[in-house]
Amino acid sequence: MSVKISAADVKKLRETTGAGMMDCKNALVEAEGDFDKAIEILRKKGQKIAAKRADRESTEGVAITKISEDNTYGVAIVLACETDFVAKNDSFKQLASEFVDVAFNCKTKEEFLAADFGGIPVAEKLIEQTGVIGEKIDITSFERIEAPYVGSYTHVGKIAAIVGLSAAIDKADVLTKDLAMQAASMGATTLSYKDFDPAYVAAETEARIAAIVKDNEELVRLGKTLKNVPQFVSRLQLTEEALAAAEQEAKDQLKAEGKPEQIWDRILPGKIERFISDNTTLDQEQALLDQKFIKDEKKTVAEYIKTYGDVEIKTFARVTLG
Repeated sequence: MSVKISAADVKKLRETTGAGMMDCKNALVEAEGDFDKAIEILRKKGQKIAAKRADRESTEGVAITKISEDNTYGVAIVLACETDFVAKNDSFKQLASEFVDVAFNCKTKEEFLAADFGGIPVAEKLIEQTGVIGEKIDITSFERIEAPYVGSYTHVGKIAAIVGLSAAIDKADVLTKDLAMQAASMGATTLSYKDFDPAYVAAETEARIAAIVKDNEELVRLGKTLKNVPQFVSRLQLTEEALAAAEQEAKDQLKAEGKPEQIWDRILPGKIERFISDNTTLDQEQALLDQKFIKDEKKTVAEYIKTYGDVEIKTFARVTLG
């Protein structure tokens, strides 16, 4: 004899699992009204769907942060899915919010995935929701930082950054938001050029110069102005000898142009500044402190921070879709 399944039972199962109404009803019918067994049926369905979609790319989703009430630590995660359609769904956004609440109490991604989410580990909840939604659902990024003051910025749910300061100064909320916005917008991967591995810098130098040389070949064919070919790409390479050689080259150029020697001192600083700018493109792209500040490009980020007094960036992290 079949068990009668009430609308209230279906509603309760839907609220517990997030599964569709028909999926919940079918699971309850199969479980003969046993609520716990119905949940297990839905989870097994999710496992089968997850296995089928394991090779799919989950490049859409939601980036979200949570900061402690005392602003001393924060987390940033990405709950990823396959399509923008799912990412924009309110229930998916709510799921991301619930996940970040759990992540907030975890120190590592591994701890987070093993943490309890409504009676099951987060990792199993992801599989369950893959079955519910019908797309691969995954946590593709997890970052946590601690500092005397932590702030954040999220850009339309696609990119998020958290920044930690060395001190809880006046207007720390403004500074951290600006810095997190900078990190989110400009994609810094490290704090300072001093953090770069010399081997990485050497490889980037070779690759970037080769790319410019190739571009110039096409510009020659088109009869257009050629790009400047730098010698270096980072301050890590600008030794005293390299800067002295650049200054001497600038002096030789001024002499060849017939510029009076008594005005060289007024011209040389600008030429050296241009040399440094042209030969530190890696720093400007990837090192947060060495980037131009997006709200005032006359300053670097490091120079902007100095306007707040005795404070530094202790750490930062950035998460993004894809």
